[in-house]
Amino acid sequence: MKNIIIILIALVSFTGFSQSKYETEMEKALGLWGAEKSWEAVNLFERIATAEPEEWLPSYYASLVTVVQCFGEKDEAKLTANLDRALTFMNDAKAISKDNPEILLLDALWHTAWVAYDGVQYGMKYGAKVTQMYQEALNIAPNSPRVLLNKAEWDMGGAVFFGQPIDPYCKDVEKAIELFEDFQPEGKFYPTYGLERAQQIMESSCKK
Repeated sequence: MKNIIIILIALVSFTGFSQSKYETEMEKALGLWGAEKSWEAVNLFERIATAEPEEWLPSYYASLVTVVQCFGEKDEAKLTANLDRALTFMNDAKAISKDNPEILLLDALWHTAWVAYDGVQYGMKYGAKVTQMYQEALNIAPNSPRVLLNKAEWDMGGAVFFGQPIDPYCKDVEKAIELFEDFQPEGKFYPTYGLERAQQIMESSCKK
């Protein structure tokens, strides 16, 4: 009996210390996002960021979720307000983690949300800047499948717009898929998305 009690105490202690409050809250926030409770997730990520000022990931995800919600938004006032909020989160993440390719991808996505809203106005304004961000991210992390994929998808969009072939970029998507096979995130909660999107692009756009 005494041995059983000692084992139980050890298990309880292990459970208590094996996962920090930060980890618990991050998992909860990511779960909310996965359950399509995006704004609840953003609010929780914001609270985590306030409580953990040395962690860049909560601010990163607060910005990412907000930006994703902006695609398809037709109300300019709502779009502006949400992208302004996303920018604040993103700048907080930048202040913590310098020269981070994941944040560069996020920054490019933030600008792309404006282009998606009004391609005529914001395509001219932000197009070259987005291309530059993707190239900078590629210079920092040339073997990142997500960097390669996001850059290729952006380049594809430009090629289609100008009536040019997308074949060169399909090769980049194919390479990204290969890189995803051995991809290991740098730490817990680091972004891992991209493989399904790459496979979708290959099937829908490249295998014709």
